[in-house]
Amino acid sequence: METESSANRRVPLLLVAGIRADQVASTAEAVRRDDPAGTALVHHDLREVAQGVVRRLIRHGDAERVEVLELAHGCVSCTLRLDLLPLLRELTAAPDVTRIVVQLDPALEPDTICWALQHVEVDGRPLVTDVRVEAVLTAVDPATWLADATGQDELVERGIGGSPDDERTVAQVAVGQVEFADAVVLLGEAEDRWTQVRTEAVIARLTPTAPRLPSKSRSDLDDLDVSALLARIPGGARRGEIDGPHGRLLRGQPSLDTDAGVSTVLFEERRPFHPERLHEAIDVLLDGVVRTRGRVWVASQPEVALWIESAGGGLGIAHGGPWLASLAPEQWAEVSAERQVRASLSWDDYYGDRMQELVVIAHEANPQDIVHALRHALLTDDELAAGEQVWATYADPFGEWHTDPCGDDPAERSADAAGERGNRS
Repeated sequence: METESSANRRVPLLLVAGIRADQVASTAEAVRRDDPAGTALVHHDLREVAQGVVRRLIRHGDAERVEVLELAHGCVSCTLRLDLLPLLRELTAAPDVTRIVVQLDPALEPDTICWALQHVEVDGRPLVTDVRVEAVLTAVDPATWLADATGQDELVERGIGGSPDDERTVAQVAVGQVEFADAVVLLGEAEDRWTQVRTEAVIARLTPTAPRLPSKSRSDLDDLDVSALLARIPGGARRGEIDGPHGRLLRGQPSLDTDAGVSTVLFEERRPFHPERLHEAIDVLLDGVVRTRGRVWVASQPEVALWIESAGGGLGIAHGGPWLASLAPEQWAEVSAERQVRASLSWDDYYGDRMQELVVIAHEANPQDIVHALRHALLTDDELAAGEQVWATYADPFGEWHTDPCGDDPAERSADAAGERGNRS
């Protein structure tokens, strides 16, 4: 039974993610070995979740227990809600558990877990009342990660999808795992120095403040000083914080200089996009680009921000909620103080808080071409002067959400999860 003292303490929780299951397992075990007596390691193997079967591993001290769970509904969300979250609460009540390490299945993204910790209630309250995210660690194989992060393969094609209906791409998950990381463990080296340098340059722009810990071996982590790595995580690190569609786009001031062909493009403009010209220009956010994140407004939809997110060859666009400029004064009370302050710092008498803010990480594309294509999609002076009544008549290819490139190829359908992340916060 949970005591009052155990309910009031918050147990440190570390999440270990990565697209390679073996490397995630090795990294998680290295973290556990740092304090084997007090650390409980938890892992849910989701390879057979579509058949309603999940294998759960719990390792604590010298004890190891593997159980086969049979779920009525074979899905990732059921696994989290029905087993992982209740298990974490149970472990926080154990007096001999001083830290928990969750070894994530490759199909899981750490932001999904952190969102569940904050918002999904177990026994009437969310898990953040009992745990605090100490850090998110992501294991990366420099020999393969950049190809994964820029490709179009779907998870199910690799046999690591959460279900047969999982349309997420490997790129989407691989990029998201690194982007959300507080620290990165590099396991092994790329076959050539150029790939190694480019991989590290991309990682440095995805998560600028995250310290990186290199290992020459892809499997042996005995020489890794996990405690030293965790100590190098800066005080302002994310540590599980979820960014909504109106949150910060740049964390840690990433370099805007080009390094080994990798560059960060920050596109900021006040005037709206013409919807059809933006649609024509959308490929510039895909070709030779690792990642795009940001919010835009198109002239035909003046009241709502559109959230854009891409990884590799797939891009999703979703509604990101209303602009403050479109809200009545009494509705501002429903908006976070942080967003109000951020909007007030850049408020424009005509546009309000509406503006284009996109961060694009390119590895092959020319940054100038990206900026030129996006600027060409903005309204001209004459179109701007025509006013909102005319803008409302523009044909609009963007609906509730949109995927690009347009088509039925499975490799081109990656918007659902991107849109879900954009809307759920």
